[in-house]
This record gives sequence, C-alpha cells and structure tokens, in this order.
Amino acid sequence: MDTAVTRRLKNVKHIILVLAGKGGVGKSSVSTQLALNLASSSPTVKVGILDVDLTGPSIPRMFGVDDKGVHQSSDGWVPVYADGSNARLACMSVGFLLKNKGDSVVWRGPKKNGMIRQFLSDVRWGELDYLVIDTPPGTSDEHLSLMEHLAGVHSRLSAVIVTTPQAVALMDAMKCLSFTRAVNLPVLGLIENMSGYACPCCGEVSNVFSTGGGAEMARREELKFLGTLPVDTELVSVLDGGVEDESGEFPLLERYKKTPSAKLFEEILRGILEVLKKE
Repeated sequence: MDTAVTRRLKNVKHIILVLAGKGGVGKSSVSTQLALNLASSSPTVKVGILDVDLTGPSIPRMFGVDDKGVHQSSDGWVPVYADGSNARLACMSVGFLLKNKGDSVVWRGPKKNGMIRQFLSDVRWGELDYLVIDTPPGTSDEHLSLMEHLAGVHSRLSAVIVTTPQAVALMDAMKCLSFTRAVNLPVLGLIENMSGYACPCCGEVSNVFSTGGGAEMARREELKFLGTLPVDTELVSVLDGGVEDESGEFPLLERYKKTPSAKLFEEILRGILEVLKKE
C-alpha cells in the first residue's frame, strides 16, 4: 500500500504506540522515558517521538522544548530536536503549533484525523530506528486514525500498555488490550507505573500504594510484564523542568539518568528490545 504516510515512514524501522486505558497513569512520562532510553541505548540510534494527545499535549514540556516551534522546509515540517545539534531525538506535537501555549484544542474527529495524517505524512522524520507515539488515554478517534493511516506499515507496529496497580486502571487497561487484539496490534508488554514511592533521599522504593496488579494482569492475559516504575519526585522535577543544570550535550538526558526511575527503566527497555528482536 503506497501512500504519503508509507513513503514518509519508509525509513522508520520500528513504530511503538504507548497506550493507556485511562488518564493520569503517567503514559506521557513513560513515553518520554522510553524515547530517552532508546536514544541513549547506542551513540548512533535515532529516535522520534510523536505526541498525538491532541487535546492534552505534554511532550514539548517534558522534553523542555515547549518554547520551540516547527518550521516548513521544501521537504515538509522540520521536527524539534530535543538534543539540539545532535539531531538524534526528533519531537513533534500540536503543542508546537499553538499560538499561545495555554490555548485549548477543541476539535471534532475529522480535524483530529487530518492532523494525525499530517504528522505522519508531512513531518520530515528521515531515518529513524524507533518512532514512539504517545497516544491519548482510552481508545478513541485518534487511535482508529493511527491504525488507518499506518496500515501500510503494519508489520513495523507494536504497542506498550501502561497501567497503575489500582483496579479501575487495570479494568481500563483491559479495554486497551481488547483494542490491540481487535486491530491485530502486537503488544510488547505491560508496564505498571506509580507502583510504590521512590525516596528522594536514598532512592529506595516503598510500596505505600497497592502493587502487583499489573503483573497479575500480564500473567492472566499471557502478556510480557515489562516491570514497575515508582512515583519518583526526582523524575517529576526533571520532566517539569525544575532542575537547572544545562551542562553537557543533552542536559535533559543527563538529569534523567540521575533519577531512580532511570535505572529501573533500563530493565524495562531490555525487555522491549528482546521482544522486538524476536518479531
């Protein structure tokens, strides 16, 4: 199937959708960590992150580039590079297109569909090893639009599901899983986020909240359980831009590597890469 999207994405090796059944489970922070860990997995790897949470774009803020803008070239929109001149981590979001950062996006389905198609077909992604797509919570128009436009590259598609340990979140994660099965989207595994609390002093994780629900769901549904991530105040500070340390080539990555979450996500990434190698 030769379309504008398939032509644009012909040099993208893996496309990973990050899904969550409900809002507030930290899906965007997981997407951000996934992109950062992929980018640091090799000095030559190239990563893109596409924010299709059109009504709640948070990727520009988390990468510390919400003051940037995209511009047109003869070959399409040029994404914002979170790592500056290195140009190995490309970001695209509707947040870059808003006149005022506080403006709301009030769009019906057809306009959302058109925006997603443009993100996929008109952005100059170039050669990427991985394109991470941060999706809205639930299974809505945006998800159906993605699957429709990405039909020509279906063999390169996969998903990661994010949940928290609470029963309500797990019920909604099941709906996500049902969606992936309905559209024949391979699931790399399940991540249980906000599982415990990482002490900002020593990094020790305490299970002050419920935990283990994600692992049980993965076992029951025969999914790979990728691991748990705690509530990490250091990570929150980094992704909110609260740490002012601009040394190094990619300051955000250097700050992130110092958080308790970074070491935990290394194991999660290993699990994701193991599954991708088998596909």
